[in-house]
Amino acid sequence: MSVQVERLEKNMAKLTIEVDVKTFEDACQKAYLKNKSKINVHGFRKGKAPRNIIEKLYGAEVFFEDAANIIIPDAYEAAAKESGLEIVSQPSIDIVTMVKGQPFVFSAEVAVKPEITLGEYKGIKVAKKEVTVTDEEVENKIKSVREQNARIVSVEDRAAQMGDIVSVDYSGSIDGVKFDGGTGTDNDLELGSHKFIDTFEDQIAGKNIGDEFDVNVTFPEDYNAAELAGKAAVFACKLNGIKHKELPELDDDFVQDVDDNCNTVDEYKEKIRKTILENKEKDARAQKEDEVIEAIIEGSQMDIPDPMVDMQARQQAENFARRLQSQGLSLDTYLQYTGMDVDKFIDTMKPNALKSIKSRLVLEAVAKAEGLVATDEDYEAEIAKMAAMYNMEADKVKETIGDGEEKKNILEDIAVEKAANFVTDAAVEE
Repeated sequence: MSVQVERLEKNMAKLTIEVDVKTFEDACQKAYLKNKSKINVHGFRKGKAPRNIIEKLYGAEVFFEDAANIIIPDAYEAAAKESGLEIVSQPSIDIVTMVKGQPFVFSAEVAVKPEITLGEYKGIKVAKKEVTVTDEEVENKIKSVREQNARIVSVEDRAAQMGDIVSVDYSGSIDGVKFDGGTGTDNDLELGSHKFIDTFEDQIAGKNIGDEFDVNVTFPEDYNAAELAGKAAVFACKLNGIKHKELPELDDDFVQDVDDNCNTVDEYKEKIRKTILENKEKDARAQKEDEVIEAIIEGSQMDIPDPMVDMQARQQAENFARRLQSQGLSLDTYLQYTGMDVDKFIDTMKPNALKSIKSRLVLEAVAKAEGLVATDEDYEAEIAKMAAMYNMEADKVKETIGDGEEKKNILEDIAVEKAANFVTDAAVEE
């Protein structure tokens, strides 16, 4: 096998790969053995016709497509390594020569990792962010914990109020005609949660158990079901039941029930305040880091090839699909709900994909410029975190990762994280 490398514009390259006659012939033989049982030839039992007879009947190229599919993956992988290029996209394959008795030649057009001219990255100026915690934020967090531990009790001696959980039957119609998805029985709804459209929940407040009444609402103009968007609807409703959240008293007993490390209300409030502060400081740090990296990108020069963005966008789409799956949803359901097809969905990922690529490139450049690398201690600490996350022994994690590409990626990620911390610490707050 031989490889010719041609550099193209905008960090693209073309590999022309020539595979010898014998390898091509062997692949054609494998294709024949794979397909002969599917081919009927008069005078032969099915699957027993010799290859030369089949080629005379259907042409020598009858097995070429399968032969190409057999050759290309391994040949491309070997050629990519031999080329020495840092390839950052899937290849676009074209057949150049595919003739019996001649070498098999194909080309692979690929994106190559861009060179970057790094701009100023030390002393980037950003706005100073003041981080404080108010008493109201502490009280709201404690109220949320109390609500999570609330008892749900039935109410029969009063009308429904905002904050109650009501059970309702409803049947929706537009101009007297019922529509799909507009009917429900014994549907639980927390008044004030705004899970239903418009003022639906507000119009239930004040009603008593057994009341039958109409609720008049208007669907939003951007409602996901186009046939309902902007339309006025009437829901015939019946209130079947009312429940109310009974919050536990905020006292020392409650605190000891919800937090093993606190004994008094004052201790609990102080811990909540500290937690909120730490989260805010973490968010402020992340925002500062984003602003610094964005400024470095603006001052740097790089030419990102489109296929590199395409591949990153597809990877982000796959990650999104996996997160949906972990929540019991499918990408198909999500696309149906949002009215997008797969290609349009991937297109929505491209701006963020481009930003991710540029961020990674400038941080890699900073790491190189500053000599920031992952130490053995850094790697061991990362392995320990992964072991805790997956509930595995550290040695098992190492064994799974091995010493190849996956370990290399982890070491590079550590160096990039160090670079992000370096430029953030070096920034000047004004």
